[in-house]
Amino acid sequence: MTEGLLAGAVLGLGLFVLMRALFPARPGLVARLLELDAAGQDGDSPRMQLVLPDEEVSAFRRSLGVRLARFYAARGWEVRSTKADLALLGRSFEGFLATKVLLAVAGLLAFPLVVGWLVLMEWGVSLTIPLWAALAVSAVFFMLPDLQARRDAAVKRRDFRHVVGAFLDLVAMNLAGGRGVPEALLMSVSVGGDEANWPMARIREALSNARIVGITPWQALGQLGEEINVDELRDLSAALGLVADDGAKVRSSLTARAATLRRRELAEIEGRAGERSQSMLVAQLLLCAGFVVFLSFPAAMKMLGA
Repeated sequence: MTEGLLAGAVLGLGLFVLMRALFPARPGLVARLLELDAAGQDGDSPRMQLVLPDEEVSAFRRSLGVRLARFYAARGWEVRSTKADLALLGRSFEGFLATKVLLAVAGLLAFPLVVGWLVLMEWGVSLTIPLWAALAVSAVFFMLPDLQARRDAAVKRRDFRHVVGAFLDLVAMNLAGGRGVPEALLMSVSVGGDEANWPMARIREALSNARIVGITPWQALGQLGEEINVDELRDLSAALGLVADDGAKVRSSLTARAATLRRRELAEIEGRAGERSQSMLVAQLLLCAGFVVFLSFPAAMKMLGA
C-alpha cells in the first residue's frame, strides 16, 4: 500500500512539473498590482539600486535562483524581512532561494540512506518511517538558511544601529561648524575604512548614489533604511526632510536622537548581561544539585538495602 502511494505521488509530481514547464503560469493579479505600484513610486521619487557584492555561485544555482525569484514574484510573495536581512548581509535573494531548494533536495537523500541501512542491518524494510524521516530532514534543511540569515542579520543590524548613533553625533558636530546638511552628511561618512567600518561605507555609498539618481541625501538614507530594515535611518530621513532648512533645529534633533540611541543600546547591553547572569546562575544551581545527588546517592542506596 505504501509503495503504491509513493509511486503515485512521484508520478503525479513528475506530471505536474512537466505541465508547468510546457504551460508556464501567467502573472497573477497581485503581481500586476505590485508592478503598477512600483512603477508609480518610481515615477514620483527615483530609487537607488542596491549594489550587492558578486557571489561566487555556479551558473546552475544562479539560473535556479532566478526562476524561483520569478515564481515568488508571480504569486506576490514579497518576503520583505528576508530580503532586508539579505541586503544587510550583502547576499542576493536568488542565491538564497537556490540554497534553500538545494538543501531541501539534499535532505531527501536521507530516504535511500535510511532504507539502505535497514537492508544492511536486516531489520526489515518499511518505507513509511524512512519516508517521513526524509521529509522531516528536508523541511529542517529548507528552514536552515532562514534561521542563519535572521541570526546574522540581527547581529549586523545591532552594529549598524551603534554606528548610526556615532554618525548622528558627527553630523551634529559638522552642523555646529557652519556646514549645511548635505555637506555635513558627506563629511561625517568619511570616517573609517570600508572593512573596519562597513556601516559607514554603506551610508557613504547611499549618499554617493543619491547624487547620481538625483534625490536628496535624506531620501537616500530613508531608502537605505527601508532596504535593510533599520528604523533609525528612516526616522533620520523623515526628521531631516522636515527641518532640513533650519540648521539649529537639525542639530538639536540629531543630538537628542543620538542620546536616545545610546540609552537604548545601553539598556539592551544591560538586558543581555542580565540574561547571561541568570543563565550562569541556573548552571551553578544544576551543578550544586548534581553534587548533592552524588554525595547522597551512596547513603540512599545503603538505607534502601541495595
